[in-house]
Amino acid sequence: MNPQVDRPLRILVAEDDAALSVMLSYNLEAAGHAVMPVDNGVDALREVTEWKPDLVLLDWMMPGLSGVDVCRRLRMATTTRYLPVIMLTARGEERDSIHALDTGADDYLVKPCGMDVLHARVRAVMRRCAGRGVAGGAEQDADVLRFADVTVDHGGRRVTRGDSTIALGPTEYRILLHLLRNPRRVFSRAEILAAAWDDRIHVEERTVDVHIRRLRLALNASGGADLIRTVRSSGYMLDDGKAN
Repeated sequence: MNPQVDRPLRILVAEDDAALSVMLSYNLEAAGHAVMPVDNGVDALREVTEWKPDLVLLDWMMPGLSGVDVCRRLRMATTTRYLPVIMLTARGEERDSIHALDTGADDYLVKPCGMDVLHARVRAVMRRCAGRGVAGGAEQDADVLRFADVTVDHGGRRVTRGDSTIALGPTEYRILLHLLRNPRRVFSRAEILAAAWDDRIHVEERTVDVHIRRLRLALNASGGADLIRTVRSSGYMLDDGKAN
């Protein structure tokens, strides 16, 4: 049993639809979780700071401050960078789900959704995030991986490039770790999915492209050369352009 997944959670429900908020809160509390409901983005940010939830269910559209804006702010702050976020949205088009992931959400649910699906997604997100800087998790593996000018202190969960510290979300961190352990090897999207996502939930292979793009942006923010190579019809690899 993974204690980070199976223990009762503190879940912040940020949803401005009163009926839906009540239904979500009731079902989550019935599953043993503590729930804090709010109906706007400003209160959501306040309760994240004061109540310190383990996970946030975040409505896409809310008055005052949208869920998208809240998610961006959570990802920008050091203390909430790894806080698990599931975006709730009535938008079902693919580009909207990609936008939710691009914003920094760990997963998304299209409303209305079944409560069994909700519970499964909560468990899956907590499994993926356990031990990666969230919900009190910490891995004790202290190995340090290096490639070109990128260094990952796996024990300290610290990523640097040159003299710059790189802020990565949990999924991007797992992808980078996998690529660093196997530099100059091409991985298909399916292989990256298997390495970075829980195999008990369905994730589209195109989701890999979203997270690779986010990983590239973070690694290249200081102007360094792009180390992630796209191999047409095959996948991705970590490559500095130098001979083995």
